[in-house]
Amino acid sequence: MKMLSITPNKFTYPFVFLACGNLEAVREGRLAHSEVFKLGLDADLHTVHSMITMYFRCGEFGFARKVFDEISDKDLVSWNSLISGYAKMGRAREAVEVFVRLREESGFEPDEMSLVSVLGACGELGDLELGKWVEGFVVERDMKLNTYIGSALISMYGKCGDLVSARRIFDGMPSRDVITWNAVISGYAQNGMADEAISLFHSMKESGVNPNKVTLTAVLSACAGIGALDLGKQIDEYATQRGFQHDIFIATALIDMYAKCGSLESAQRVFNDMPRKNDASWNAMISALASHGKAKEALSLFQRMSDEGGGARPNDITFVALLSACVHAGLVDEGHRLFDMMSTLFGLVPKIEHYSCMVDLLARAGHLYEAWDLIEKMPEKPDKVTLGALHGACRRKKNVDIAERVMQMLLELDPSNSGNYIISSKIYANLNMWDDSARMRALMREKGVTKTPGCSWIEVDNELREFRAGDGLSLDSTDICNIIDLLYEDLKKEGYVPKIVD
Repeated sequence: MKMLSITPNKFTYPFVFLACGNLEAVREGRLAHSEVFKLGLDADLHTVHSMITMYFRCGEFGFARKVFDEISDKDLVSWNSLISGYAKMGRAREAVEVFVRLREESGFEPDEMSLVSVLGACGELGDLELGKWVEGFVVERDMKLNTYIGSALISMYGKCGDLVSARRIFDGMPSRDVITWNAVISGYAQNGMADEAISLFHSMKESGVNPNKVTLTAVLSACAGIGALDLGKQIDEYATQRGFQHDIFIATALIDMYAKCGSLESAQRVFNDMPRKNDASWNAMISALASHGKAKEALSLFQRMSDEGGGARPNDITFVALLSACVHAGLVDEGHRLFDMMSTLFGLVPKIEHYSCMVDLLARAGHLYEAWDLIEKMPEKPDKVTLGALHGACRRKKNVDIAERVMQMLLELDPSNSGNYIISSKIYANLNMWDDSARMRALMREKGVTKTPGCSWIEVDNELREFRAGDGLSLDSTDICNIIDLLYEDLKKEGYVPKIVD
C-alpha cells in the first residue's frame, strides 16, 4: 500500500495492529505506532485502543499502559481495553486495580465487557468478595444474565471453590450454550468433584449441546481424577471422529488421563502421534513415565525435550515430574543433580513443590536429618504435603526426634488432619512409648478430630460407583461382601497373610 504511495488512515491501522498482535510482531507494531503519531492519528480512540491490545498481545505491558495513560479523553472502551488486556495476559492483580479505578475515578459505569474481564481476574486471584460484588451489581442494574456474564460468573465461582453459587447461577440461566456448560463442568472438575462433572457432561449431551474442545479437555481431567478409563476411551474416539485428535490441549489431556488410569501404552501412543508438542505435552508424558515407575525413561525423555523439543523448554512442572521420578526410583544423587540444575542451567528458582519432592526423596532414603535441614533452608514455610512426607518417613524409620519437630509444625498448619495424630501415635507405640502414644490419641479427641473414611470409585458399564470405608448402604452390599469373602479365601490359599500390626 505504501509502495503505491497510498497513505494509510485511521481505518487502516487498527487492522495493522490486529495483525501485529496476532503475530506478536512487536517491532512492526512499534513502527506502526510511530507512523500513527506522525500522521496525527493518535487522537483517534479506535486506533489507540487497537494499539493497546496489540502491545498486550506482544507482552509489552509497559507500552500498553503508557498508551492508555496518554489518552487525554478516555472513554469506557479505553478502560475496558486495559482491564481486558491485563486479565487475558495473566496480570489479574493489575486488572482488578484498574477496574477499581474505573468505578471510583472514571465517571463511567462498568458494562458487560468490564464485568466479564474482571470476573476472569477474580477467578485467578480467588477474590470471592469482588466476584460477589459483580453479581450484586448485575442484579441491581437488572442486567440480562446472558451467556457471557452468566458463564463468567460460573467460572469465577468455580475457581474460587464456591460450587453452590456456581450451580445456582447455572440453574437460573434461561438458556445454556456450550460456553455455559463448559464453565460449570470445568468448575466441578477443578474442585475434585469428577463424578458430578461427568454427570453434567452426560446431561449436556442429552440436552442437545455438542461438546467442543474445551468440554473434552475438562471431562478428560475428570476421568483422570477417578480412573474412568472407559469413558476416557470414548472421548478419545469422539475426538478422533470430530478431527480433534491432534489438538495439542486435547492430546495432552489424553496423555494425562491414560497415564492416571493405568494405560501407559495408550499415553505413549497419543504422545508419539502428536505432530506438534508444547511444554505441557512433554511434561505430561514425563509425568506419566514418572508415575509408572519408569524413571530411566522419564530422564531419557527429558534429555530429548532439551535436545529436540522445538520451542518447548523445561520449566517448573518438568522438574516436579523428574524429581517425582527420582522419588519413586530412589535416585538420591540424580535428584540432587536435577535440583541443582534447575537454577544453574535453566535459571529456575525452586518452588515449594520441588522442595517437597526433595524432602520426600531424602526421607524415603532414610536421610531424615538431611531432609529436615532442607526444610529449615527453604525460602518459605513448608506446606503440609512436604511435612507429611517427612512425617510418614519418620514412622517407617522409627525416628521420634524428627517426628516431634514435624508434628509441632503440622499442628499449626493442619490441625484437623486425623492422619497426623495417628502416625505420631503409632511412632510412639512402635518404640513402646505408650504414655506418649495415648497422649497423642487424647489430643486428637480433645481437638474433636475424627478419622476421615477412605473413599474410592469404580466405573462399571459407564456408571460410576462410590465406596466409602464402613459404608453398608450400597444396594448390592451383601453380594459385594460375599464376593470379597470368596476372594479373601482364594488369597489365603495362595499364601497371603494380612498385615495387622497397625
